[in-house]
Amino acid sequence: MNSTEHHFDRYTDVRAAPAAGLPAPDRVVEPPGAFAALHRAGAPLLLPNAWDHASAALFAARGFPAIGTTSLGVAAASGLPDGTGATRDETLLLTRRLGGGAFLLSVDVEGGFSEDPEQVAELARELAAAGAVGLNLEDGRADGTLAPVGLHTAKIAAVKAAVPELFVNARTDTHWLGGRQAETALRLDAYQQAGADGVFVPGLTDPAEIAAVLARLDVPLNVLHSPTGPTLPQLVELGVSRVSLGSLLYRAALGAALGALEDVRSGRPVRGEIPSYDRVAGLAELA
Repeated sequence: MNSTEHHFDRYTDVRAAPAAGLPAPDRVVEPPGAFAALHRAGAPLLLPNAWDHASAALFAARGFPAIGTTSLGVAAASGLPDGTGATRDETLLLTRRLGGGAFLLSVDVEGGFSEDPEQVAELARELAAAGAVGLNLEDGRADGTLAPVGLHTAKIAAVKAAVPELFVNARTDTHWLGGRQAETALRLDAYQQAGADGVFVPGLTDPAEIAAVLARLDVPLNVLHSPTGPTLPQLVELGVSRVSLGSLLYRAALGAALGALEDVRSGRPVRGEIPSYDRVAGLAELA
């Protein structure tokens, strides 16, 4: 095992990956709490975010034990706006395609696609029935505001009452939207008291601020990896329990496609790793 593989193992709690081109083993029924157990300070869950079957199958074939979805990827691939509650059907359809596969699935549901906590709870029931083990539930709104604390806590509590085994990752956009950082502590306290299994603060990148948030939490902290923020080893040292990639991989894939197009147009050899036709066609067997 080379040094890169060693670090990959450390950060992702990797299961044995199937050989390239071979079907993944049948999904083992996971005991309650298996997804929660992957959230460990000092050995965080590195969560790649998929936008379709092929991307999820590729990530699973690399040995990632858990995969999330990216709301931007799901929305953009469907020609819909992100963060506006427009992709409930697409999100549920993707969950039905991916749930029960050879990995644990966490689903990004924006704000739950409803302001009614009971409707959010009903969505959670449908997601769990489709094979999801977790969801992200955010308080940011499309108009740049934050949902009232009481409303978001009611959504969290309703989901946990409806599907207690579902891992609720309560996201606050106090840093993401800017200018609301002072509310972070209050919101995280309320969300964990409402029953959240973990909390997520995208845009939180300052090491001192991460340490301060960790000091007051009783649940795992999820941060969004940023190319300009702490590296994965630094986040390990800080003690975060989950590192999400969000829309990064989807956007990187689009960038790679544009790069390949320019290579062809310019008469250059196409650069970068390109999976073979047979490899991609075989991804259907990795479900």
